[in-house]
Amino acid sequence: MTKRQLVSATFGLWLGLSGAALAQTSPVLVELYTSQGCSSCPPADAFMEELVKSPDVIALSLHVDYWDYIGWRDTFASPHFTQRQKAYAKAVGSRMIYTPQMIVGGLDRVEGNDPAQVSEAIRRQQARVSPVRLTVTRDGDQIFIQAEADPPLSAPARIQVVRYLPEATVAIGRGENEGREVTYTNIVTDWQAVADWPGQAPLELTAVAAGPDPVVVIVQSDGPADVLAAVQLK
Repeated sequence: MTKRQLVSATFGLWLGLSGAALAQTSPVLVELYTSQGCSSCPPADAFMEELVKSPDVIALSLHVDYWDYIGWRDTFASPHFTQRQKAYAKAVGSRMIYTPQMIVGGLDRVEGNDPAQVSEAIRRQQARVSPVRLTVTRDGDQIFIQAEADPPLSAPARIQVVRYLPEATVAIGRGENEGREVTYTNIVTDWQAVADWPGQAPLELTAVAAGPDPVVVIVQSDGPADVLAAVQLK
């Protein structure tokens, strides 16, 4: 059995056991910060292929642009994703950002490719109980968002709408991964904050989501910090 097959089998078994043992109100959000120009990233990108199969996880790949200088411009990179990763670092008093990095539930940070540590972080986040109930429906190019907190939130939360491309394979022509073909999954193409919700009264709002790409709606404490709820519409 190859290392990748072992990781897949182990993670699949863990997901099956955790799904039976833990009550869950919302899937756990996992953000992978990655780059086509980073030689350490392909194993984490491959692990994402396993994560996206779990109904208990919403896994998103955010491509950063700070490796573009080494000779290969990441075709999915955005400075906005770099800024989001920097905001996570600032929230915990750090000046360093890395690829690959996975942030689980907005709170747990895993540097490098460590499936066991990511799985443990997912388990911890599944055990948390959020006061927020989030409902999202879609009609054509519009999505309808309803959120309610019981008990009410003690601090405001941000409502975010994310669009992503489910899968793409890229032939990398230069840089540290020159000559490799890498498959990426759940590639974020757009991440927008659409409202700040005080969290006292129930929320109802409509947002635009033009085109066929899947949508994720996230309710997150400011910081960015803990993800209170997330819904994925494929």
